Amino acid sequence: MSKAIVQDDKGGPEEFKWVEWDAGRPGEGDVLIRHTAIGVNFIDTYVRSGAYPMMTFPGVVGMEAAGIVEELGCGVEDLSVGDRVAYVMTEPGAYSEQRVVPAERMVAIPDDITDETAAALMLKGMTAEQLLFRIAPVEQGDIVLVHSAAGGVGQLLVTWAKALGCTVIGITSTPEKADLISSLGADHVIVSSSEDVPARVSAITGGKGCAVVYDGVGKDTFDVSIAVASKFGRVVSFGNASGAVPPVNIAVLAPKCLLLARPQVFPYIADRSDLLRASDRLFDAVRTGAVNADISKIYALSDASEAHTDLEARRTTGQILLQP
Repeated sequence: MSKAIVQDDKGGPEEFKWVEWDAGRPGEGDVLIRHTAIGVNFIDTYVRSGAYPMMTFPGVVGMEAAGIVEELGCGVEDLSVGDRVAYVMTEPGAYSEQRVVPAERMVAIPDDITDETAAALMLKGMTAEQLLFRIAPVEQGDIVLVHSAAGGVGQLLVTWAKALGCTVIGITSTPEKADLISSLGADHVIVSSSEDVPARVSAITGGKGCAVVYDGVGKDTFDVSIAVASKFGRVVSFGNASGAVPPVNIAVLAPKCLLLARPQVFPYIADRSDLLRASDRLFDAVRTGAVNADISKIYALSDASEAHTDLEARRTTGQILLQP
């Protein structure tokens, strides 16, 4: 019997309990993983609170992790006991010492990538990969705006977009995080709590606006995203950190002929071939320095409630992990 962070009902971080939890045995096509590092994401808070009804109770949250294969189910031929693997899945359950997972969702961790880096980047890194290469592909010379640029996905978008030759405008709500965003390579940093974002963007771009706006904040920034986009620009709303965007009259897109997307990463990696392509591109970006895991803090798995409290209070930057 191993342990896990279990909650009996939806609610705040206080619902988390560190208890014994039976991971079960691998069935056909499954493997039993012993986790070595577990990623923490904002979506975990939505699942925990019940905002995203993705889990039955009692249940275990968590979408991504890295670990070591301990047992193979029938029919698993591409993995061996002792292999280092990582995964991201739509089904919660990663906040645990052990977990049974489908072998087809496993990605082998290359020898030059640590377990911690893989666990920190599977969801956020693949999200950034899809945003930059498939959902709203960027080209050298594009002006790109990234909301919440000091956050997990935000930092990855800033550094990766710069590596692709874009001019990057990073937005943050506090001056304390502005230096961090500049250090990542952002060409311009705007502190939204004290500056007029559309006015600054207009001054920076000569009134043209941004070719692509990546908005993981949601309700509080959606109108700004529309305002700062260029003619024929693309606005990608991919998160709800401030709450869901209210119903939108699509006529607001017409004056600039804007394209609006509200994607999620999982359909883009549902096919194993797409999953492996995305992970290969992500690991290559780590090797070249275009992407850095930037793990700011590692919490004990038993302290998951503290990790969620810090995350929701915006006291974290970059990536945070849980470690069994």
